[in-house]
Amino acid sequence: MSLTAQEHQLIQHFAKYITDHKKEFIQKVVDQRTRHVTVVLEDIYQSQNASAVVRTCECMGLQDVHIVENTAKYEVNTRVLKGSHKWMNLIRYKSRDRNNTDTCFEQLRKQQYTIYAADPTEDGISIHDLDPTDGRIAVVFGNELRGVSPHTLSQCDKKVRIPMYGFTESLNISVSVAITVNALISKLRQEEWKYGLSTEEKDELTLQWYRKVVRKSDVVEREFLRTIQ
Repeated sequence: MSLTAQEHQLIQHFAKYITDHKKEFIQKVVDQRTRHVTVVLEDIYQSQNASAVVRTCECMGLQDVHIVENTAKYEVNTRVLKGSHKWMNLIRYKSRDRNNTDTCFEQLRKQQYTIYAADPTEDGISIHDLDPTDGRIAVVFGNELRGVSPHTLSQCDKKVRIPMYGFTESLNISVSVAITVNALISKLRQEEWKYGLSTEEKDELTLQWYRKVVRKSDVVEREFLRTIQ
């Protein structure tokens, strides 16, 4: 949804309270944000793992992380997050009335994502053979003990794996996400960058982020709106 004229004015007003250096940095980050790739966390029960994933995704330029809470509640670990979550959209599915994985997948498919379940079995596609330029990709990572649920394996479009060459058959989830996202984003950035956000999405994020960096932004906003009414 496009911002209103008033909201565009508000961006310009907030800009007066932000240094040029910080504005340039915000612009650089928003220009590199993407929703072409996203991550789904299914029932991650250790807060440090879930928070490490969020931090990794923010570093890689992902704007959205989807969090499915069927059997485990997402817990914030601020020490691990280092504030990364405040720049992202954490979309949580935690209904008690239905399978939250189904709700998440319905939303992703409406947004034209192909859904891949991260699974180490040999019949999955190697992450190195996955081409994100073919369309939007969502990768589902399961919990620390069981991996993705049988239900996810039955409902996803395809499986994807990270090739491993040692005796150990699994990776920590935050490491798996880092390898996967880096592989996908690196392929996207080999192209002329065309997988970013729309102008409307960039404007919306800029306003959100300006509200976060301006000291007492709620007061500044309230006073500004009073002057233009």
